[in-house]
Amino acid sequence: MPTWDTPQTQDLFQTLLRVRNLAEMKKFLRDLLTPAEITEFSRRWKAAQMLDQGIPYTQIVAKTGLSSTTVARVQRWLTKGLGGYQLMLSQKKHHATHSRSRLTEA
Repeated sequence: MPTWDTPQTQDLFQTLLRVRNLAEMKKFLRDLLTPAEITEFSRRWKAAQMLDQGIPYTQIVAKTGLSSTTVARVQRWLTKGLGGYQLMLSQKKHHATHSRSRLTEA
């Protein structure tokens, strides 16, 4: 078991799974994290999306304000991590495609 995978982190993960909607997630994460931490996480997520689209590091650094070291770290986890970024990117693409098809059917 990795050093970060502890009973405390398992409890956090289980808690996150119980969040029912965006409003609840916003409330919970704002109480759990500082505004700077939320912003940092959102920048990393944006970098992962941009890397997945093949956008160069220089543009990602300029757009997100992340350091090139952090962008490189996101790239490493994107390609050699546990697959979390890839899973969420795939789900986001699926959701976007599904949402678009529902709009065109209406």
